[in-house]
Amino acid sequence: MKKTRILLLLVVAAVLASCGTTSTVPITGRQRTLMVSDEQVLSLSNQQYGEFMKTAKPSTNAANTAMVKRVGQKLANAVVTYLNQNGLGNEVSQYKWEFNLVQDQQVNAWCMPGGKIVVYEGLLPVTRDEASLAIVLGHEIAHAVAKHSAEQMSTLIKQQYGAQAVGMVLSGVGASSSLQNIAGQVYGIGAKGASAKYSRDHESEADHLGIIFAAMAGYDPQVAVTFWQRMSQATGGGSTSWLSTHPSDATRIRQIQAWMPEALRYYNSQGGTTTTGKSPKVPKTTKTIHISSKKKK
Repeated sequence: MKKTRILLLLVVAAVLASCGTTSTVPITGRQRTLMVSDEQVLSLSNQQYGEFMKTAKPSTNAANTAMVKRVGQKLANAVVTYLNQNGLGNEVSQYKWEFNLVQDQQVNAWCMPGGKIVVYEGLLPVTRDEASLAIVLGHEIAHAVAKHSAEQMSTLIKQQYGAQAVGMVLSGVGASSSLQNIAGQVYGIGAKGASAKYSRDHESEADHLGIIFAAMAGYDPQVAVTFWQRMSQATGGGSTSWLSTHPSDATRIRQIQAWMPEALRYYNSQGGTTTTGKSPKVPKTTKTIHISSKKKK
């Protein structure tokens, strides 16, 4: 009986592995295996995003609303241009970018798959300027580009449903009740807010990509350090739902500083200058740090 059970588990693992699609996250080079298609994920995302926006109250501050949309679209354009130039345009070909500012004093922002991004008014006193807002939006756009939601859903499929999930996942673009339940565990939409349950590795990867995306759009990535320091003070060291699964403040800042030379290469290529008005000094060689797939204790 025991041997039969082990054999069955091996068969299930083999079936699941054969059904996944392996691809590479842009820039970081990390390999990911997805068991859900863009069509399936975007169908669920658009549905839940629409439900949230029905209950959300858009900001009445025209200037701040325009700023969020302007900075967000500038970042999205820069990222899409980069992906197209590097033969990766299919990664976001079905995305429809949308940036909204809503009336809520939470220090929060989030992104649904497909480029649906919401910023809460309570975040703006912490960002203070467009460059720091670009760091936040770059982080959220990174979640979408790296397809972290799809990856989390794929992990849950393998953990919870085993071989039975294969037929469900491959049955078409329709979102079955099982897939909807899985999606609900990854990102939840409520009348008062939203949260995405990304792992710390995913959050670190979003930090990494986020400062590079900001740099691509012409924003000085070096503001990321002071922004995250302000964020730490504003949230009491990461007490909000947005930061609950993020790396510790010290770890985050240390990682960002390690990635900064890489980000500055992109910023320098845009002819950018630092907040001091001087051209950034970029090392001739830069070591890229990849995010480990192992969970941090």
